[in-house]
Amino acid sequence: MIDIRPCGSVPSRRAPASAFTGVVWQEPIIDAPAPALLKSNLVTFEPGARTAWHTHPMGQTLYVTVGCGRIQEWDGPVRAIRAGDVIWIPPGVKHWHGAGPETRMSHISMQEGQDGVVVEWLEHVTDEQYAVEPS
Repeated sequence: MIDIRPCGSVPSRRAPASAFTGVVWQEPIIDAPAPALLKSNLVTFEPGARTAWHTHPMGQTLYVTVGCGRIQEWDGPVRAIRAGDVIWIPPGVKHWHGAGPETRMSHISMQEGQDGVVVEWLEHVTDEQYAVEPS
């Protein structure tokens, strides 16, 4: 049966401090039961907020909807991301993403699960790592 969730019927949730720095809100989009694999959220980062380092077993796609932010893969440069950008992070690539220091940023995250796992959370991004200007 087709499932329609009316606007406002699924509450926003504050992202956990164990996996995020700063104020981050998640709006669930897709969390379908098996055999579906896709999980998706609209994620809004307040200025300075960011994810911890993490990986995805099947990769991740981000579609930036509002604002400017930052993304970095392990041992790579910090890069600027902006509304309209589509970012593909391959499976197993250690990375983080979040807002800029002065700007809010929202994106739609899309990732498939493998054996029920969509993300592996790692250590937090340090203030020194975050402060590097994007290339």
